[in-house]
Order: sequence, then C-alpha cells, then structure tokens
Amino acid sequence: MTDVRGGLTHLDPLGRARMVDVTPKEATHRRALARCRVSMEPATTAKVASNAITKGDVLGVARIAGIQAAKRTADLLPLCHPLLVGSVYVNFTIGDDHVDVEAQVETVDRTGVEMEALTACAVAALTIYDMCKSIDRSMTIGDLALWEKTGGSSGTWRRSQANAMSRSFDL
Repeated sequence: MTDVRGGLTHLDPLGRARMVDVTPKEATHRRALARCRVSMEPATTAKVASNAITKGDVLGVARIAGIQAAKRTADLLPLCHPLLVGSVYVNFTIGDDHVDVEAQVETVDRTGVEMEALTACAVAALTIYDMCKSIDRSMTIGDLALWEKTGGSSGTWRRSQANAMSRSFDL
C-alpha cells in the first residue's frame, strides 16, 4: 500500500518498518467479509455434518476459535492496529467434500477490519483441520480471500466475478 505521496505507508523515511499513523482519521463504521475452503474426504465431511468427530463439535469449536482470532489479530500481525471489534460472525457451508468458512467482522474505528476477517477465517479453518486430522490427514485449506470491505476513505470494495475463485458463494 502506498500513501498519497507515493511512498510505502509501512516504512519510515529511512526504510524501517513502522505502524501507520491513523490518529488523524475519523472513526467510521467498517465491515469486512473473508472466505476460505477446507477440502476433505467425503467421509470426513459426513462426520463433521453429523457431529460424529470424536474430538467434539467441530464447527462450534471452529466458530469460537475464529471469533477469538479476530479479537487477537493485532497480537499476531506486527503492524496491524489493535481494534475494538464490534461483532464477528463465523459461518460454515458443508459440501460433499469440503467445508466453506465465512467470517464477517465489523467495527467503528479508524482503520479497517480486513485482517481480522481473514484471520478469523484462517483460524476457523485451521481448527477444523486440527479437530479432523486424526481421520483425514489429506485435508487442505485454500482459497483464503477478502470478498468485501466497506467503510473508510476507500469506500466499498467487492471481489468481482473476474477475481472470484473457481467456486461461487452466495452473498
């Protein structure tokens, strides 16, 4: 990302990493939506859907993990601003051989919540993997992407169909 002068916003004049100064910005309502997919054997998907994984409620635990991750994003990403996260929704769609993960994060703050939504999505997916790995080590996690963001000076951005991955989601 560059600033209005054409420089990189996360580098100081000497080229050292720095946190962007957001103090002059006005707090506005911001929202971000991220998605990813956990691909797995159909038998694993069936067990997740019927809550038959021996470790417990896979999607319930993954939902809580995603919510916690959104709230702790600044602890994981060194130049990410700590935000007062207003809401986090983590939802799942079960397919024949996959679980799609969707995370939506909202705040009223001076910077966006894209990283919080992406982190929530990734950690929820990792939790699904962790809870199912004893029966399916072939699982993969992929297609992690920001699908929409609203608020701030750049306004609304939505992933276009030209930028969409090989599958489609219902918004």
